[in-house]
Amino acid sequence: MNVLVCPSGFKGSIDPPTAANCIEAGILRALPSAKIRKVPLADGGEGFAHSLVAARGGEMRQVTVTGPVGTTISSSYGVIQQGQSKTAVIEIAAAAGLTLVPRDCRNPCVTTTFGVGQLIVSALDEGVQRIIVGCGDSGTSDGGAGMLQALGARFIGRDGSELPHAGGGQSLIALGSIDLSSLHPRLEEVDIEVACNWKNILCGPNGVARVYGPQKGASPKQTEALEAALDIYASACRDILGYDVAKMPGSGASGGLGAGLMLLGATLRPRYDAIMEYFNLEGLFEDCDLVFTAEGGIDYQTPRGKIPAEVAMRAKKYQIPVIVLAGTIGDEAEVNYDVGINAYASILQRPSTLEEAIAEAERLLTESAEGVMRMVVVGRKLARR
Repeated sequence: MNVLVCPSGFKGSIDPPTAANCIEAGILRALPSAKIRKVPLADGGEGFAHSLVAARGGEMRQVTVTGPVGTTISSSYGVIQQGQSKTAVIEIAAAAGLTLVPRDCRNPCVTTTFGVGQLIVSALDEGVQRIIVGCGDSGTSDGGAGMLQALGARFIGRDGSELPHAGGGQSLIALGSIDLSSLHPRLEEVDIEVACNWKNILCGPNGVARVYGPQKGASPKQTEALEAALDIYASACRDILGYDVAKMPGSGASGGLGAGLMLLGATLRPRYDAIMEYFNLEGLFEDCDLVFTAEGGIDYQTPRGKIPAEVAMRAKKYQIPVIVLAGTIGDEAEVNYDVGINAYASILQRPSTLEEAIAEAERLLTESAEGVMRMVVVGRKLARR
């Protein structure tokens, strides 16, 4: 049996490559003769760079950058070599992710994307010709201002003074104009693509400050301050680009980082269209008998662009069965049968706390994959009778 293993990660617990290894181990316990192809997937957030680099045979680079709360952290980006061409893979979560912000420091008014810009600088200095940016799981809401400052942009206040570097979203309330004349010179030679949530917009009732600010720790007062600051930022962006970015698709991705990347001339793409292309998912179903995928939870929202559903919809065209292993099974999970998921199971074996589940996640996932695969083997034997 040829089995494709293409899980997402379990956020805060297991990254996609580790999840793939766990599922592989469980399958082989039940069916040692199985031939397994592992393609860990990520939606642009945590684990995106490692997953894409693993799928494309690239390498990771370690870099020291400024983290979202202004402290120095160890970060990384990936490089994929294709002939003489190099592509850098950058996930913003590696330098500005919410998990990098201690719970008692969660205030998106002050967190910064400066480290994301430093990752881009490192990639540019290495001589890459293309940069893929995965937007997701951010702990920031500075519109990408910190990123732009790390790349050489100057943010000028209405009083003529320069705004502080890495000042966070709240500093934009004093913004008068943006000077891009001293950006890193290699930016003109590089194509930048961004895999982002296409539905995220920068400003308004459905803008990032109001929708995601509270999730990142903003109080009601801080949320309104961020909204006002991003309105001013959108106006400064319009002066440069000649069009209004406030409600453009993807402009609000990762706390408005999408808008900042637009100032760099980046192409923003709906994340699942881009990701399925990057991982060449359509080409993975050749010589495939069964698909295992996984994610932290499965429920009625899974068909709305989550990785298990995206995998299943494509496998369905080839009439290949899909099994999902999930940390939790939520409300109306049965709707997933309609998109091509044939079966799903929780990896939990008993009632437990979140902390216990996280601590045992690798064992639970491995044993769940083994148990499900043993049932598949029994089914095959019954079908032959």
